[in-house]
Amino acid sequence: MIRRRLGGARAWFTDRTGGASVPPYASLNLADHVGDDPDAVAANRRAAAVAAGCAELVWVQPHHVHGTTVLAVTAPPGADGAAGAEATGREADGAATARTDRVLVAIGADCAPVAIANDTACAAVHAGWRGATGGVLEAGVAAVRALGSGPVHVVVGPCICVEHYEFGARDLEALVDRLGPTVAGRTVTGAPAFDLRGALAEAARRASVDHVEILDVCTYESADHYSYRRDRVTGRHGVMVARA
Repeated sequence: MIRRRLGGARAWFTDRTGGASVPPYASLNLADHVGDDPDAVAANRRAAAVAAGCAELVWVQPHHVHGTTVLAVTAPPGADGAAGAEATGREADGAATARTDRVLVAIGADCAPVAIANDTACAAVHAGWRGATGGVLEAGVAAVRALGSGPVHVVVGPCICVEHYEFGARDLEALVDRLGPTVAGRTVTGAPAFDLRGALAEAARRASVDHVEILDVCTYESADHYSYRRDRVTGRHGVMVARA
């Protein structure tokens, strides 16, 4: 687990070790939509929360749909009939809050889990190529600014690197036209490739983020992380973000 302090928040980037799931989901799979045993997923989420020291917080994990919606989590636990129900299970690619009783979760397996925070609010965002080019990081930054104050910090978690993210040349050309040449690259075999990290760095620049860190972990290369492109049937790691 990689830990970071950003602004007034803490972030924990999980890997696939230390959980209850069996292959092909072994072992700390946080996703309940990939075919894993629901009891194992629930145990994994509890284990991740305990390891991060936030087991007492309400777990908030939207169902990602490769879009740009970031939900604002503002209600007290239980005020809406169930703890975290205003975001957990809803279709969205991020959640943001100024509350101190929530842990926000975004997951992925090649897509990037992203932590965003200022002094008094935080967000967890899921960013694949569609979200990155559509503006999900900018939406997360906007939500944090709307809920809190102070300089904005972003940490981009483990995701697929350009050397393994082959992309159709025509589709890649359209993304270059939209985002600039920094999003284009080549795979290890010389094929056209999309640079997800570069796209998110550019998105952060356009959103006038004060500080950006991109973790140098490629999910395709790392045996400690899930990768859909490498394994197809697999689990999901993620990021947990909470107010400090």
